[in-house]
Amino acid sequence: VQLVESGGGLVQPGGSLTLFCELTGSSFSAYNLKWFRQAPGKERELVSSLDLVGSSDYADSVKGRFSISKDRFTSTGKLQMDSLKPEDTATYYCSAVRGSRTFWGQGTQVTVSP
Repeated sequence: VQLVESGGGLVQPGGSLTLFCELTGSSFSAYNLKWFRQAPGKERELVSSLDLVGSSDYADSVKGRFSISKDRFTSTGKLQMDSLKPEDTATYYCSAVRGSRTFWGQGTQVTVSP
């Protein structure tokens, strides 16, 4: 199982970005999807998660602005990010979780700046 994120970039405050997580070697019908982020000098934090039955959860800092989704039968997960703020600047990582096994992508940079 391998994960590759894409969709990061530079955006102005208030703008939007969509991050994608492509999973190879399996599909998201078998894995929970989680998005994390890590800003310079800070610990990696959980941004959002989506389990196998479709229940989602969000960090308080992104509730109402971010939306997580996945296509269970293909290999694509997504994080829609709206109303972006400078404090959202970080490297974003997707992970596929099944039981005790977790797979990580390499990360994609999101920079929110005027």
